[in-house]
Amino acid sequence: MGLQCCTGAQMSCSMGTSPASFSATTRPLTTSGVPVGNINDHVPMMNIAPFGLCQSPANPMVAAATAAALGVLTPQPCIPATASPWSPGAPTVLIGGMPALNNSSTASCMWSGTVSFVDAGQVAVTVP
Repeated sequence: MGLQCCTGAQMSCSMGTSPASFSATTRPLTTSGVPVGNINDHVPMMNIAPFGLCQSPANPMVAAATAAALGVLTPQPCIPATASPWSPGAPTVLIGGMPALNNSSTASCMWSGTVSFVDAGQVAVTVP
């Protein structure tokens, strides 16, 4: 069983340089006094904060800066680009009609990064 993720959970991106905090969409259901997440909480800048600098050559800003630096990888500020829901979630536990988010869920960034949870934000509630 995984831990249910909630506002304040810590995430990392495989192409980012810093961790970021997760912010669940406000719902009546909470755990440890803070809103819990579901798989649709993948909106950049609203649910998923920036991860410092992006190091992905697939990111147009990184590609342009790297070209300007004559091929030397030049990271640029991260602007998350998560267009699809977290996967897999916990299908047997529904939050707002969608599977609950747990600490084994991941989201894909359009710039080749994989966003994952480092800390669920709480340790009391588990979900399958």
